[in-house]
Amino acid sequence: MSGKRDYYDILGVEKNADDKTIKSAYRKIALKYHPDKNPDDNTAEEKFKEAAEAYEVLSDTNKRARYDRFGHQGVGGASQGGGGGFGGMNMEDIFDQFGDIFGGSFGRGRSGGGGGPVARGTDLRIKIKLTLKEIAQGTKRKVKVNKLVNSEGVTYTSCKTCNGQGRVLRVQQTMLGAMQTQSTCHVCHGIGKIIDKKPAGADNQGLKRQEEVVELNIPAGVEEGMQIRESGKGNAGPFDGVPGDLLVVIEEIKDEFLQREGNNLHYEAHVSFIDAALGESIEIPLVEGKAKIKIEPGTQSGKMLRLRGKGLPNVQSYGTGDLLVHINVWTPKKLSNDERAILEKLRKSENFKPNPSAKDEGFFDRMKNFFQG
Repeated sequence: MSGKRDYYDILGVEKNADDKTIKSAYRKIALKYHPDKNPDDNTAEEKFKEAAEAYEVLSDTNKRARYDRFGHQGVGGASQGGGGGFGGMNMEDIFDQFGDIFGGSFGRGRSGGGGGPVARGTDLRIKIKLTLKEIAQGTKRKVKVNKLVNSEGVTYTSCKTCNGQGRVLRVQQTMLGAMQTQSTCHVCHGIGKIIDKKPAGADNQGLKRQEEVVELNIPAGVEEGMQIRESGKGNAGPFDGVPGDLLVVIEEIKDEFLQREGNNLHYEAHVSFIDAALGESIEIPLVEGKAKIKIEPGTQSGKMLRLRGKGLPNVQSYGTGDLLVHINVWTPKKLSNDERAILEKLRKSENFKPNPSAKDEGFFDRMKNFFQG
């Protein structure tokens, strides 16, 4: 588990809260812990970022639905630790995305003791294929990632146009008096510094492309399409900025025998009508290894057996699913003369004639359990 607080608890709202309530709760908390009201207060800044992270998920219909179902893992919070705060976004990013909520009451958050904003590297996205066994147990993988890194030998100097502030102030005389406006510096693009020297092979931001090996820690119970965020493993931030994240998208390798449905697994067991009539022990596959189950005498085709706890673990550690074994009675298509003679003789027996009036009392209960998981 990621160790993060519940997003609903962070904003102090119920799980059925509407969009208006969520927005109002976020604005109240964000204004309370706004960096302009709490200068040099690291605790307030973390609470400000924590509230922004919660609002970023709960204000988005799709992200909120995934969070309600999978928790933090469902919205890219499966990376272990990471601590990147708001998915690696800095204060400037938060104001860019949610600045309208504050209604102009406060200025933007700044980083670096009054200088320009810290540049953030872009995120990278890769796909990783996992077997059911790896999903059941969790796994570690080393992958090669082609990413942007800071070149050695790059030096920077403060932007003279904005004096390292990232913004330019202009004063204009009007009929109403002097009007002051502020805009992003067109030379350094708001960073506050420019490249002084760079080695051959580096781009205009002092970066070069390089292959690196990244170790991934995949938690047990992940699902197809789920995204894991590895904080700080993406492209380097230009001008010694904050690196982006590596987004790992999960792909499941289809198992030869077992079919997944959430945390449950399904297996179709084919038995002969002789084994179904007389009873037999058969071997079935598990995620790892095999197990023997008993087919009771008189078992009908369509019967379902449940092996509790033999499915997949929940990614939030809320228990383990079951293995559902569906019995299919197999009928041979080719018979020898002797076999046919035996069956012709058995056909006359009352025990081998179907009884339409006989009811399978457990049928509807089994179907109910099946659809309810």
